Amino acid sequence: MSSNHRISHYFVIPLAVLLIAAGGFGYWKSQHDRLPEGISMGNGRLEATEVQIAAKIPGRLAEVLIDEGDRVTQGQLLARMDTRTLEASRAQAEAEVLRARQTLAANEANVQLRQSEKLLASQELTRFRQLAKRGFASGQQLDQQQARYDTSNAAVVAAQAQVAAAKAAIGSSQAQVAQLTSEIDDSSLRAPINGVIQLRLAEPGEVLGSGGRVFMMIDPSDQYMNLYMPASVVGKLTVGSEARIVLDALPDRALPAKVTFVAAKSQFTPKEVETRDERQKLVFRVKLRLTDPGAVPQAKPGMPGAGYVRTADVPWPANLQ
Repeated sequence: MSSNHRISHYFVIPLAVLLIAAGGFGYWKSQHDRLPEGISMGNGRLEATEVQIAAKIPGRLAEVLIDEGDRVTQGQLLARMDTRTLEASRAQAEAEVLRARQTLAANEANVQLRQSEKLLASQELTRFRQLAKRGFASGQQLDQQQARYDTSNAAVVAAQAQVAAAKAAIGSSQAQVAQLTSEIDDSSLRAPINGVIQLRLAEPGEVLGSGGRVFMMIDPSDQYMNLYMPASVVGKLTVGSEARIVLDALPDRALPAKVTFVAAKSQFTPKEVETRDERQKLVFRVKLRLTDPGAVPQAKPGMPGAGYVRTADVPWPANLQ
């Protein structure tokens, strides 16, 4: 046997053994990964509820009190807008309220005066009517007293209108004060929920428009994965059913979840799905929410993975328990 033949013989046998071993491992892996009847899988990405915190009114950002990665509690002060102009406007509006109240007091006193004049004119008119019946007062004198009464009555009506106008002015000024107070309160940006600051989007001194974003925060207690599954699977799912999520970064840990949403209408598979053929399929969105996201702090929003649902009353396989 030639040396070349012996060398090739030495290489062929180990290579054949290696190929057989690889094939056996592949067969075992495919058998191991094969899902039992009644369990379906879909790919997705772990997500969390996001909240945008933005300026309600335009202005200059005066102070930022927290940074990215900070945990915040509901109601916690996160940042302040510059409110000096608003506070000056509110002080002016409060002065207008005071001035309108003083005007109201003067107008109410004027109404009392005009009502007294009207009462006196009414008494004089009654007296002259009696004198005219007896012939002791002329028609001209009676007409003069009637005109005096009519004038005093009109004066009462005018004074009452001034009172109503003063009250309206008070209400308008008070509404202005309330609006400015609300805007000043809204200039203090507070956390609407418990969560983690994910992005800090503005710095002190920046001028923001209405709706200008300052932070983006997430609620780590509300993490979920959207799957897109065919009708054959969705038709057997119910909201509240148990599910599992396995992240690529944590392949040995099945995270307990529940089905919290099943779309009532089909759609084309979203663009992020890998192949064009898959994107042409009509599917239903299914939402799985982690039941205890705090138990696995390593699970982070944005991590890709797979979601598993049960379409029959079967036990979870060992790797999903």
